[in-house]
Amino acid sequence: MIDIANTILGKIVERKHEEFKARLKQKSLYDIEQLAQAASPVRGFAQSLQSKRPGVIAEIKKASPSKGIIRPNFNPAEIAEQYEAAGAACLSVLTDVDFFQGNDENIQIARSHCNLPALRKDFLIDPYGVIEARALHADCILLIVACLSDQQLEEMSKTAFEHHLDVLVEVHDEAELARALNLSERCLLGVNNRNLKTFDVDLNTSLRLKQLLEPSRLLVTESGIATPDDVAMMQANDIHAFLVGESFMKQPRPDHAFEALFGQPQPI
Repeated sequence: MIDIANTILGKIVERKHEEFKARLKQKSLYDIEQLAQAASPVRGFAQSLQSKRPGVIAEIKKASPSKGIIRPNFNPAEIAEQYEAAGAACLSVLTDVDFFQGNDENIQIARSHCNLPALRKDFLIDPYGVIEARALHADCILLIVACLSDQQLEEMSKTAFEHHLDVLVEVHDEAELARALNLSERCLLGVNNRNLKTFDVDLNTSLRLKQLLEPSRLLVTESGIATPDDVAMMQANDIHAFLVGESFMKQPRPDHAFEALFGQPQPI
């Protein structure tokens, strides 16, 4: 694994271990399982993403560790409605409190104001968090290869599938991609174009890793998609799935920013 000890991701993971212990004291695994079973029916995240070109996972987030407050006027319900109207395939909703100023309720709020499936965007380190995601009515979880062992990846993806969740596995380089490919082909592959140590963005990361995949394997490009030219470059290289947040959140109307970047997605 990449050494994340002196990175923002390392600090986040350290905090997540503390948070996990606190959450477990508040709600037992049994309690979370009961809430997951009572959650609203799952909406097919992977199916929705694959049904449009481009397939856009539109992100709802208030802040980030590197940029601080991105969207002071933050209304998850309104943003979700706008994304759906603009043609998004899915939502990505930040639930991390300490670094992104998110909260668990944002998934339920956003999801209840549209028909789109939602990814719980957080830094999960234990199967408890996977089951908790379903209890929060999420339809998909994020697993970040850089901060998880092979055993954790296997156990958490298996737990997700047992609870009918889709899984987006995020990688940053060739070594992480090789590890991700050991998981079930049901997992979606996300390539984060942002360097963990420098925070520089290089869109060539997605292009390079795409060449290592079977043509039929869907790749979601994440971070740094800011202009129609960026989108066109990805599509010219057979990458048609995108996760975009900051480019939308910085604008007064996220739906207008969406349409300016992608146009209106078309069904495949």
